Amino acid sequence: MNTTEYTPAQASAVANLPLPAVHKLIERRLIRPRRLRTGSSIQRMLSRGQVLYLRLEAEGVRLLPLAARRAIAKKIELSPEVDVVVLTEGSAVVIQVKSVRLGLDLDLRKLERAEDMIVSDPEIMRGTPVYRGTRIPVELIADMLSQGTKPEEILDGYPALDREKVELAPLYVQAFPRRGRPASRPWAKRKPIRATRHGRALAG
Repeated sequence: MNTTEYTPAQASAVANLPLPAVHKLIERRLIRPRRLRTGSSIQRMLSRGQVLYLRLEAEGVRLLPLAARRAIAKKIELSPEVDVVVLTEGSAVVIQVKSVRLGLDLDLRKLERAEDMIVSDPEIMRGTPVYRGTRIPVELIADMLSQGTKPEEILDGYPALDREKVELAPLYVQAFPRRGRPASRPWAKRKPIRATRHGRALAG
């Protein structure tokens, strides 16, 4: 990914904050993303400092008065490497930032790895995002995990994958939602399959 700006969906995925909550914070101007025009559309892009503030919201800052939250957001955006934010409004409010930032940086690296291992090519399954070098849809793996399938079972059925690729599937799907109408997912009602080394698939 190699970027210092993130879409609301990407920010939601790494900040552990639902996307509607991210949009609400933008609408209330607690954070003010940069507006990036691409063709006829405008994409809002968040800085790392803004994403860090969103993570703080998820960690409990959302329980503070609105004025305090605005002050915290401003300080974080101006100094994203700050370790502690101290506010004094009648009583001292101390926000520990360092551990939250370290956790965010770890998830941003996971997001970058997830993006690197997934490709979307119109010539492969009509552009469905698949794991690089395979025809395995990342949405399939995310669906299986959401339905309670264990990573070990998925790896048994899809030996072309490894544990990291499986575990990063939900993060990728959340961070890079597909645009337009919901895509057809022919695999959704099928049982997991086991791919052999000879390329054949056997019923699980």
